[in-house]
Amino acid sequence: MWYDNLNEKAMWGIFEEISRIPRESGNEEGIRKHLLNRAAEHGLSACTDKTGNVFIYVPASKGREKDDPICLQGHMDMVCVKTAESTHDFTRDPIEIVCDGKTVRAKDTSLGGDNGIAIAIALAIAEDGTLEHPPLELLFTVSEETGLTGAFNLDGKKISARRLINLDSEEEGIIYTGCAGGIEIEARAKAKYKDVDRNNVRHFRLEVSGLLGGHSGGEIHKGRANAIKVAARIMHRMPDFSLTALSGGTRRNVIPSACTISFLIDKDDEDTCISIFDQTKQELENEYRKKDPGITLTLTKLDEVPQQALKGKLSLSFMEALYLTPHGPQAMSADFEGIVETSNNLAIVSLDEDGLRMISSTRSLIESARNECAYTVAAVYEDFGFNVRYDGAYPSWEPDISSALVKKTASLYKAFFRKKAVVTTIHAGLECGIINSVIPGMDSISIGPNLFDVHSVNEHLEVDSVERTLSFMKYLLAKL
Repeated sequence: MWYDNLNEKAMWGIFEEISRIPRESGNEEGIRKHLLNRAAEHGLSACTDKTGNVFIYVPASKGREKDDPICLQGHMDMVCVKTAESTHDFTRDPIEIVCDGKTVRAKDTSLGGDNGIAIAIALAIAEDGTLEHPPLELLFTVSEETGLTGAFNLDGKKISARRLINLDSEEEGIIYTGCAGGIEIEARAKAKYKDVDRNNVRHFRLEVSGLLGGHSGGEIHKGRANAIKVAARIMHRMPDFSLTALSGGTRRNVIPSACTISFLIDKDDEDTCISIFDQTKQELENEYRKKDPGITLTLTKLDEVPQQALKGKLSLSFMEALYLTPHGPQAMSADFEGIVETSNNLAIVSLDEDGLRMISSTRSLIESARNECAYTVAAVYEDFGFNVRYDGAYPSWEPDISSALVKKTASLYKAFFRKKAVVTTIHAGLECGIINSVIPGMDSISIGPNLFDVHSVNEHLEVDSVERTLSFMKYLLAKL
């Protein structure tokens, strides 16, 4: 197996088994059954709640039976994205893992290290009868990536622990004690079509691809290109046009890495269209030569001309709205240096039988700032006549650097690694804040190994970091 030469074979073996099971958000039945069966095989009590969250109870090691329990938490689902050439079917195909000894990644798809590695670490600890630890309660939630469904609907009565270690972080050496909240803005408009004078138009397809994309919380500060914004920038400069097709983005919490727009222009504007594209292409490639070096922009003249196209005024309004939609960090935290406070990600656009649609995802550490940013985005859409609704709001996790769990974990981290951990907050959304609101008195932290380019086909885990995190978790649980 690919992990034969790695140190923590038991844990990597668990990760391999998890990776064979389809577990896109909303399709967690397979992984749920696997976890329940695995618990039974190891003599551990386990159950689910009505939402489908999985609870596994691990008895304390000898002499620790009277200690207060600790909850280890992660989520079962993963973000499923693949390359344009991949034929992978996320409803049935296993993730094909590739390991070079230093990193673990997937072939042509996202890896699911977010958050499969949390499951692997927690189960490796639970199934190792040689370890010292208090009673453990393993909690694996559903549909975290698409709305934090499991956390919001958690049956808190099934958890007796009042200390929780979330294993959904992506940077080793950091203890998170807070996270951003979020809300989504969806704008729609009915598609209104017109007949096309097919002899007097030219049909083009604009494609933006090759971008790094990434997590709209974890990578939003890195200045990577947003494929939708790039396409809108090009189209904003074009002569009058009418849309015939449009798609961009895959997930609400993913920075779009690809966007395709097909459009008609007057035949007399053909040379102008090509010239504008060439000039803007050069500008964009220069701007992103370091932050997103794989950016690929193509403009293809299509032989086939459709009989109908979206009305020109509506086409221009839609593209103008996309052009004006804010993307990226909107404010930096005043309390935590280098941390984004508020951001917006223009995540998804589409044109189909239901009409035009665009979805933005706003995050902030401050609820009022989150709402104000969302209102700003919505105002852009409303000004162009689109119907707007808000969805998926979730609270921020207010930082608590005075918590006993934070202080003890930081102290033990320094003792174990001979260096200090960074105690801070994160712009990405974590389930801790929601779980804390469901279970009063819960003291939470979030830690994890180095995980890069999540929610993209470049997602990968650092092997040594994962193994160090597992070693520290064993030490931490023995000392807490």
